[in-house]
Amino acid sequence: MTDDDSLKLGWVEWCSLPVLGLPALKVKVDTGAKTSALHAFTVEPFGPASKPKVRFGIHPIPEKPEIEVYCSADVVDRREVTSSNGETEMRYVIETPIQMGDHEWPIQITLSDREGMSYHMLLGRQALSAYPGDGEPQVLPSMSYQQPSLDYDVYDKITKKPPTKRSLRIGVLTREPKSYSTKRLVEAAEAREHVVELIDTRRCYMLINAGKPEVHYDGRALPIYDAIIPRIGASITNYGTAVTRQFEAMGCYCVNGSHAIAVSRDKLYAHQLLAREGIGMPTTAFASSPQDNKSLIDLMGSPPIIVKLLESSQGKGVVLADTKKAAESVVGAFRGLKADFLVQQFVKEAGGEDIRCLVIGGKVVAAIKRTAAPGDFRSNLHQGGSASVVRITKEERETALAAAKVLNLGMAGVDLLRSNDGPKVLEVNSSPGLEGVETASGKDIAGLVIEAIEKRVSSYVRRRRRARAA
Repeated sequence: MTDDDSLKLGWVEWCSLPVLGLPALKVKVDTGAKTSALHAFTVEPFGPASKPKVRFGIHPIPEKPEIEVYCSADVVDRREVTSSNGETEMRYVIETPIQMGDHEWPIQITLSDREGMSYHMLLGRQALSAYPGDGEPQVLPSMSYQQPSLDYDVYDKITKKPPTKRSLRIGVLTREPKSYSTKRLVEAAEAREHVVELIDTRRCYMLINAGKPEVHYDGRALPIYDAIIPRIGASITNYGTAVTRQFEAMGCYCVNGSHAIAVSRDKLYAHQLLAREGIGMPTTAFASSPQDNKSLIDLMGSPPIIVKLLESSQGKGVVLADTKKAAESVVGAFRGLKADFLVQQFVKEAGGEDIRCLVIGGKVVAAIKRTAAPGDFRSNLHQGGSASVVRITKEERETALAAAKVLNLGMAGVDLLRSNDGPKVLEVNSSPGLEGVETASGKDIAGLVIEAIEKRVSSYVRRRRRARAA
């Protein structure tokens, strides 16, 4: 390569860091600096000590700090660096390819939160000497932009492009770390080189303020995760949704949002929303006054009818009344316990079977038929039911997708009954178990959950709201 063919750089250039998901940056070329630097914020290490990683945010456009891009990379070193103003600090060092025009080569970059700098990247001597061409790049300190120009507009389009793959820091809210579903989610995430941290929902406590909302756990503030997978039991719905809401306030992507979880757990509210959108379901009734017990039961027509606690789960708190007298007894007993419940039409033609459609990211990824154990009407696997793979109709698929969409759930188990007048939504579960559907279908459902997360946060651009003026 002749001198005329060498890489010529001005004192400031456009570049991209494609592996980090940063398609356009202005970089100051400084031969007086030994190391290169990326002016990052919220620099947090994660992962095992044998293979440490670091997650960080960057404002790629200095004039628009509300635009934040989140990246992660393997840590190659941690070293003491003295900046141009004489300050010394320990910085994480990562290695990543840099592109300038048609030229690309790997460089090492230190990470430092130096907000307010005119250029959010500095290219030093080590990076220039690592250039693989014939001789180091020629730096022309009196010139600028010797390489092709890029445009910050790419950040408006980044979410429409294939995601930039990177290691994610994922938190799972669960009180059952040894459950099948939790273990499978961890296995699937780690197989894709992500790091999963299990968080006991009840042990979280929150610092609520306008400046920096935090979730604390075991005496320390938890980091900002790329994604949170809420696996919240029905017994702690209120507290679990509060913790999820706090993670949302911190800017974490939650597979199911706090409001969606709360709505799905309130069976009355969920049925009202589904009915409003014209989604088929068994005829349902609800009343508050004991004086309306008989009228409530009469609305269902001829027995048998279902009496169901509003916060029932896994088939618990669900009773089949074969006669009006039996229904009145059950309703009276629930009234005596001051429990909220609803009564529901019994779909006899379903024959003790229902269809569980698992919806992830707006797609039905698997469907199984659940059959009740002999002598029972409940098809829940926790009540002894059995599962087998089933082929669903177009109408059933559309109904399951519509139900998940109405409740705004990114992951949902939609339970359908096959009736004489089409599919009816029995329930929408915001924390569906994976064992039954994976065993029956043979599909890697946990892997599909992680893939859906990757599509949402691997190339993550967040537009932060500006603080209100005092």
